[in-house]
Amino acid sequence: MAAAATCGTGAGNKGCTAAAAAAAGKNNVTSFQRKGPRASVPDSGCARLVSIAGTRPSVRNGQLLVSTGLPALDQLLGGGLAVGTVLLIEEDKYNIYSSLLFKYFLAEGVINGHTLLVASAKEDPADILQELPAPLLDDNCKKDFDEDVCNPKTPESNIKMKIAWRYQLLPKMEPGPVSSSRFGHYYDLSKRMPQELIEASKWHGFFFPEKLSPTLNIEPCSLTHGYIKLLQFIQNVIYEEGFDGSNPQKKQKNILRIGIQNLGSPLWGDDICCTENCDNSHSLTKFLYVLRGLLRTSLSACIITMPTHLIQNKAIIARVTNLSDTVVGLESFIGSERETNPLYKDYHGLIHIRQIPRLNNLIYDVSDVKDLAFKLKRKLFTIERLHLPPDLSDTVSRSSKQIPAASSRLLGPDCGVMAGGRKHLDF
Repeated sequence: MAAAATCGTGAGNKGCTAAAAAAAGKNNVTSFQRKGPRASVPDSGCARLVSIAGTRPSVRNGQLLVSTGLPALDQLLGGGLAVGTVLLIEEDKYNIYSSLLFKYFLAEGVINGHTLLVASAKEDPADILQELPAPLLDDNCKKDFDEDVCNPKTPESNIKMKIAWRYQLLPKMEPGPVSSSRFGHYYDLSKRMPQELIEASKWHGFFFPEKLSPTLNIEPCSLTHGYIKLLQFIQNVIYEEGFDGSNPQKKQKNILRIGIQNLGSPLWGDDICCTENCDNSHSLTKFLYVLRGLLRTSLSACIITMPTHLIQNKAIIARVTNLSDTVVGLESFIGSERETNPLYKDYHGLIHIRQIPRLNNLIYDVSDVKDLAFKLKRKLFTIERLHLPPDLSDTVSRSSKQIPAASSRLLGPDCGVMAGGRKHLDF
């Protein structure tokens, strides 16, 4: 090979070229070849992970993402829920809207063919699957959204006139269907998912009352009986079905979606919601620590709903937040003063993005969207930016100018001369 490459010009050059071509053909290498390990790309682990249905890599850190079932929430979390992480949802007061996000997550797994693991101490997992919302078809998706969200009686020009100029400069969210996006689906809350889709899906159910044993021998410093049984159940599913990568014979990889409902409530045998100085204060934190270790080494994503408003010890809430990757809080207006406040008349509650995971980054990601509110329509659950209504802003501005003359005297002698002693300073 080296001798053939050092041949000179002239008549012998043809023989040298033929020898080089024969040697290249023998090694299956052409003279025109792109630099870089081209053959190693299809065999890389990233290419195999991207091929899993219902997943995509993150543009920020390359982490594999799955949809939460609500595209607007995916947008707020940086593109979706990262595989191997825990999403903690702080339940609203009456557990109405947090259960909807829980069902959205499971319904997205059914549509994408993912394996489900549903754990609850309140409802039978089979009953939860029967209440999943029906997916919207591509043809009727945009039509149903427009009928449910948009008001046909209000022209678009009038809507633009009512929006303040400072809100028009803010980046817009995508609460409705986007034709260019293939990640995530939209669901109709007024309909139930077809029974054939649920029967075709693969799922595992953990109903804690069925796992209770008559004799409980629990050590003082160990986990509660419900947490021990749940961890064993999750571990068996992960290892037996090869979600940890221990089964190389499995040709098609898949995602395990884990949903745990009302974790930390007294139904799980935990007393953190009952007293401030509870006996099992470390039981919940130990459970989350072990659970996150199982998720980090497997193709799994977990969503947990927790009644944090019932936990009296704030130190436990801080530890639970630190042990979770993503934390989203729901604040409902039901039973509060905001329910009758005209400022919030178009919304049903507030949503708080308390924590975004720091994955493969040195900088802690913070959501750039603040003042978020949600509302439940007839078919859809939407997340929007909270802004002051135009009619309320006009009323407030008019009433603020009608200030008694006595209040203007409090401004001092200099300001009183400028204001004429009758009106407040108007900047």
